[in-house]
Amino acid sequence: MYVALLNFLLKFVGKDKAKSLKSYNFAAENSKTHIKMAGYLVEDTRKVTTHRLLEMKQAGKKIAMLTSYDYSMAQIVDAAGVDIILVGDSASNMMAGNVTTLPITLDQMIYHARSVVRGVKRALVVCDMPFGTYQVDPQDAVRNAVRIMQETGCDALKLEGGVEILPAVKLILDAGIPVMGHLGLTPQSINKFGTYAVRAREEAEANKLRTDAIALDEVGCCAVVLEKIPADLATEVSQKIKVPTISIGAGGGCDGQVLVVHDMLGMNKGFSPKFLRRYANLYDIMIDAIGQYVTDVKSGDFPNQDEQY
Repeated sequence: MYVALLNFLLKFVGKDKAKSLKSYNFAAENSKTHIKMAGYLVEDTRKVTTHRLLEMKQAGKKIAMLTSYDYSMAQIVDAAGVDIILVGDSASNMMAGNVTTLPITLDQMIYHARSVVRGVKRALVVCDMPFGTYQVDPQDAVRNAVRIMQETGCDALKLEGGVEILPAVKLILDAGIPVMGHLGLTPQSINKFGTYAVRAREEAEANKLRTDAIALDEVGCCAVVLEKIPADLATEVSQKIKVPTISIGAGGGCDGQVLVVHDMLGMNKGFSPKFLRRYANLYDIMIDAIGQYVTDVKSGDFPNQDEQY
């Protein structure tokens, strides 16, 4: 596997760039020890369900979650052993280039979620309900939720907010649709916050987050995302509620972690928060590969005699 990848990079991005793969923990020598194969930590290859998430928390097994917005990426993320794939409204930023998550529509989220579901065999697929589809009227919320489930085939929905959205959450749950909560920094409320700074540092906001987490747990949510809050608070909440907590910038005391796949793969360079660990530098690798393609086309080197009929 390593040799094939190295040969590919030698051809398309050059010898020096290919050698730099060693910095990503690939090793030519003693490869059986050092190369981490896709899905190598997956002990149970059965379809992940909300019940299995609870079992993982109870057994002390960490939950790995990443975003995906299209079929091809979802196939790769699922094959690598990720437990939950989030079709996040961050597609508004990653796929459409918007500054916030607010502009993405229900139809657009359904398109992305339907594409992701087609590429997934094992992971639990969770779709964000976009801004405006559940905050106004609980009856509208359940109608929109049913539509997402029917038209995408996803496994659960994620809603941002605490006690304020409980009526909508309850109706959606009553309709038989699993709900994942989301507390702390909630991007759909960015205009209210006015900043992406860490939330719940002050005691009043921390107390509200505790109350919201307990309420979401008691009403029947299958998990709660905790975004960009103090690690000690996240650990406390994780120990207090029965369902799993998923951290994004909330420390290692939660039951799982989530990152935006484009960020952790280094496909963009404009976003570098403290909590982000980059596992690759695909931006530079792709620039080099595409640049070499352009050079080969313009020089007449591509296609060669072996690449035509």
